[in-house]
Amino acid sequence: MQLILATRNPHKVHELAPLLEPHVLVPLPDEIELPPETGTSFAANALIKARAAAGATAEPAVADDSGIEAAALSGAPGVWSARYAGEGATDEQNLAKLLAEVPDDGDRRVAYLCVLAFVDPGGEERVVEGRCTGVLARQPRGDGGFGYDPAFVPDDVADDRTMAELSPEEKDAISHRGRAARAFRDWLVAQEAAA
Repeated sequence: MQLILATRNPHKVHELAPLLEPHVLVPLPDEIELPPETGTSFAANALIKARAAAGATAEPAVADDSGIEAAALSGAPGVWSARYAGEGATDEQNLAKLLAEVPDDGDRRVAYLCVLAFVDPGGEERVVEGRCTGVLARQPRGDGGFGYDPAFVPDDVADDRTMAELSPEEKDAISHRGRAARAFRDWLVAQEAAA
């Protein structure tokens, strides 16, 4: 199946495409504008984008909304992860703000969440979630990944490497986006088998 990926983030396209094979992800056409992410949950924001893409292209669309939740900040930045340091903030600015706000001697537990929303032009919708827990490093390390990856030390690795220090294969096996993508792919395969 061919799916429109409702994002302008090239990192997400790069991560999701191999995870959803044999399905083919097609970038959102340049002329289509996505509406603002006004939802108060990852699912709401993912559905906003997937519905807009499916409606504009008349093709099945998938969108993700994801972010990081810090226990010390009562779950912040959450749905505001991409703009935590303000509209137009860089990944580095968002990460610097999070590192400054989580106390060195406080609760450093964090969780990555990813919600994938699928919308078919015929009206069918499906939402899946992936989650990865870990701790926040005190200093960024590594040059892989993006976003908060340089300070996210996942619980699923035996050492203290950050997501940005893992190989792409290691990251995909345990990441929130990898888990959500596999759940979504399994659902698609079941739907196709039942058709």
